Amino acid sequence: MSTADGVRDGGESHVDVGAAEPAYIEGLLGREQQISTCLGEGVAIPHGTNESRAHIVRAALGFVQFPGGIDWNGKTAYVLIPIASATDEHIGILASLAEVLMEPASAERLRTTDSVDEVLTLLAPSED
Repeated sequence: MSTADGVRDGGESHVDVGAAEPAYIEGLLGREQQISTCLGEGVAIPHGTNESRAHIVRAALGFVQFPGGIDWNGKTAYVLIPIASATDEHIGILASLAEVLMEPASAERLRTTDSVDEVLTLLAPSED
């Protein structure tokens, strides 16, 4: 599976739940052409361009695991967290994700858990 395939999977997860129109997927692909959204620790956070925000119906985050990993612009991604947000609603989640990725054990849990509750706990904004 390629980066573009992973981006499309993430975008389709937003379309499937009614959070974005199909055209938003092109915005995700466009952002990936500008800069890789792979953060490290095997996590990628595809999100659209500013222009593609017009295709967002409501804010949403997705979560997709690739246990064997996929090529993400020369890196390996095991977790994909696609973002659909027309405002700054997602900033708290990104801050929590940065905290998770700084802790190797927490990053490993994010890559390997099969529990939705654990993902939500790991990504919940901290009280600080």
